[in-house]
Amino acid sequence: MMISVVVPFLNEEENLPVLYECLAKMFEGRNETAEFLFVDDGSTDGSVACLETVRAADPRIRLLQLSRNFGHQAAITAGLDQAAGDAVVIMDADLQDPPEVIPDLLAKWHEGFEVVYAVRRKRKGEGFLKKMLAACFYRLFRTLCSVRVPVDAGDFRLLDRKVVDALKTMRERHRYMRGMTSWVGFRQCAVEYDRAARRAGKTKYPVWKSLRLAWDGITSFSAKPLQWMMSMGLCIAVVSAVLAVRIIVLRLAGASDMVTGWASLMVLILFLGGVQLAGIGLLGQYISRIFDESKKRPLYVLRANPPDQEDEGSPA
Repeated sequence: MMISVVVPFLNEEENLPVLYECLAKMFEGRNETAEFLFVDDGSTDGSVACLETVRAADPRIRLLQLSRNFGHQAAITAGLDQAAGDAVVIMDADLQDPPEVIPDLLAKWHEGFEVVYAVRRKRKGEGFLKKMLAACFYRLFRTLCSVRVPVDAGDFRLLDRKVVDALKTMRERHRYMRGMTSWVGFRQCAVEYDRAARRAGKTKYPVWKSLRLAWDGITSFSAKPLQWMMSMGLCIAVVSAVLAVRIIVLRLAGASDMVTGWASLMVLILFLGGVQLAGIGLLGQYISRIFDESKKRPLYVLRANPPDQEDEGSPA
């Protein structure tokens, strides 16, 4: 049986040779054959040239180049589309996902599990803010969404061929692969590991990109933000009705608080205006996603067809 290792990368010139050596060593003496599918997400350094050199000596290496930077989730999708293995391992190129964990993932797969995700016990090399936001997001996601995404699990995981085929039918543009993997179901389990610090180079996922991915995940799998805005609007309407009744009663009683109530009135108007703008903006986010889906553009574009698929065309 064959195992495909999908590695999306962007400007990882210093890490790719070391990662390849670790992968090659890890598969030595194993019963499974392997293919290493590296997906270039628009690198501008020497990453591609480095892989071309190594590929000349090892036919197990396959290089898939996207025409520009389409993003990490799209690069993973491209890798899954092209992977030929009976199982597919997804991992990053920065060596924070240690290849030494792959045998543990394979062991669970041989036991019959079809999704084996790696859960991080420790996260070295990451700042307090990013760790705190990540912890908050996973717990918020579980609260908002019916899909049970495992806490503290990234994209490092093993997928059975049945799972890969199911994911290939899901072509939404705003992709959150962790949620999509949980959504398709099948037998799933976890393997714990300690995440290492990045070996070299700079992270391609700063805090703002992580927040954008988190927002894509929430809006792709939950309509509760819209429900919350509607509930807030109803509560404000009730409060406004109560205040209106109070004003009418005071007027009928001959009281006047036009001057003394000016400040509270302005605060209420500004508050209502802010809530309305926030609601319109939130609704606009969902509508923009509908607009993106309606255009039906490909999720990614290949720079060239893979050598073994020149006659078939590139999936997108």
